[in-house]
Amino acid sequence: MGAKRRGPTRVYQLKVTLLGSRPPIWRRILVPSNLTLANLHDILQNIMGWTNSHLHEFVMDGRSFGDPSAGMDVANERRWRLDQLLTKPNDKLLYIYDFGDNWQHQVLLEKILEPEPGVHYPVLVAGKRAAPPEDVGGIFGYAEFLDALADPSHPMHEDYSDWVEDGFDPEAFDPEEANRALENLRR
Repeated sequence: MGAKRRGPTRVYQLKVTLLGSRPPIWRRILVPSNLTLANLHDILQNIMGWTNSHLHEFVMDGRSFGDPSAGMDVANERRWRLDQLLTKPNDKLLYIYDFGDNWQHQVLLEKILEPEPGVHYPVLVAGKRAAPPEDVGGIFGYAEFLDALADPSHPMHEDYSDWVEDGFDPEAFDPEEANRALENLRR
C-alpha cells in the first residue's frame, strides 16, 4: 500500500498515553488524517519533550512500522499514513521509543473531525504530567528516579538531582511550550 492521498483530509484527535505511568502521562493532539507515521514520530518526540536519540517503531495487529534504514525489519513508516491504519474512533496503535528503556505509548483515535479554517496542524490541545527524562531506565527506572529525587537520604538523590540540574517536577506540563515545539512541524 502506498501513501496516495484519498479525498479531503480530516483531522484526527489522538490521545497518546505512556503505558505503565501512574498517575497517567498523556497528551491529546489534533493531526491531519493523512499524516505519515514518520511525521507522527516527530510530533510525538516534540510533545513528550524528547530528543529523537533512540530507535522507535509503531505496532498494529502484529505488524511493525519504522525506519528500515536503521537495520530493522519493518514496513517503511514514510509510506504509511494514519488513515490507512486508524479508520474509526477507538482504533489504536502502539508507539515504542527507545528499545532499551522501552517507552510504550498507546495512540488512540478518539475522534475524526473536519479541519477548522485557519488552523495549522498539528496542535496539542491537552496533556498531563511531565514526560520522563530520556535514559532514565524505562517505567521502573522512572519510579526509582522519582523516589530518589523525593528522598534526600536516597543513595542516588544527589546524582539524579545533578542530572536534572534545574529540577524536575513530574506534575509539570506546559501545553504552550509543547505547541511552540510543534511550530516547525506546522510549516
